[in-house]
Amino acid sequence: MNWLLPEHIADALPLEAAHIERLRRLLLDLFRVHGYELVMPPLLEHLESLLTGSGQDLKLRTFKCVDQLSGRTLGVRADMTPQVARIDAHLLNRQGVTRLCYCDSVLHTLPASLAASREPIQIGAELFGHVGVAADHEIIRLMADSLRCAGVPAVRIDLGHVGVFRALADAAGLSGDLEAVLLQLLQAKDVPGLRDLCRRLDEPFASALLGLPDLYGGPETLVAATSALPALPAITTALTTLRQLQASLPDLPLSFDLADLRGYHYHNGAVFAAYLPAFSSAVALGGRYDGVGRAFGRARPATGFSLDLRELARQATSVAPAKAILAPYAAANAAAAQAIGLLRERGETVVELLPGETGSEGPLCDRRLVERSGQWVIEAINRDE
Repeated sequence: MNWLLPEHIADALPLEAAHIERLRRLLLDLFRVHGYELVMPPLLEHLESLLTGSGQDLKLRTFKCVDQLSGRTLGVRADMTPQVARIDAHLLNRQGVTRLCYCDSVLHTLPASLAASREPIQIGAELFGHVGVAADHEIIRLMADSLRCAGVPAVRIDLGHVGVFRALADAAGLSGDLEAVLLQLLQAKDVPGLRDLCRRLDEPFASALLGLPDLYGGPETLVAATSALPALPAITTALTTLRQLQASLPDLPLSFDLADLRGYHYHNGAVFAAYLPAFSSAVALGGRYDGVGRAFGRARPATGFSLDLRELARQATSVAPAKAILAPYAAANAAAAQAIGLLRERGETVVELLPGETGSEGPLCDRRLVERSGQWVIEAINRDE
């Protein structure tokens, strides 16, 4: 049984791997034409670097090991975003706006859901150095364009803002432990538990916190939030940001969820999640995370998004691979070898049969290279012969 893989770890066989690779090239090309530069962080880093600015969730999901050279604790990355923030803050050291993208495997100790892989292929884009709503607009637009280019446009993009809950928690004077419990209840949409806890809080903050799960829906949500939430400066700023994003993205299927607090200890502004039909979990996640670079020497405004390329490939319709050309063994035939080389230069897949091989069990071949009157030509393969 030593050929079995660990739970939630899987091989990608040729058709799936080709589908994933096609999507990877498609999205990286999309990022490139939008001005995003590709970076390739290492798989392993010192643990404290990987977990900088992250919450408890990332710590629990990170595999750890001991470096045999230094004796220090290393971590296998569970999220590439902190690595990209380190590159921007510490290595590139640019003063203006920096746009970076990435694509590689990450590893999780536990799957994010019952159907999720513990080895997602994370692809994403991050924008550093701009504090305004325009940066969030660009990232949300790029996230929507990425799904559209993959052939699976989002049916809903939820927008939220962690500043709303943070302002209420600060104004209510919540202790760290009480804030953590309240955060768990909101994330679970546990209204009965939330009601019991809010009885211990003062008004108007108890009613405001209890009402957060109901502040979900279309543009009317922002109107309801204005009247339901206390007029704290941070809440006013958060709702203004969401209104500006709504006005600047009228063609996208935006909705609002003010109780969406994923990444609460990591994000500090607008957060967003994209959903597909008949798939309950978000396929892409993102948000603003100003200040994460502080631990690397520079606190920079930052916003970005990422998604799991494996999951996207499962949701997107696969494209049938191009058919190949079957060619005879050409090691001793210069003319045949030249013909094969020219076909490959044109982008054709040519399977050159080895001695004793009668056909291709790999790529499906619908044509063959044959010699006719001293010329090497392409003929269709008649399956009925």
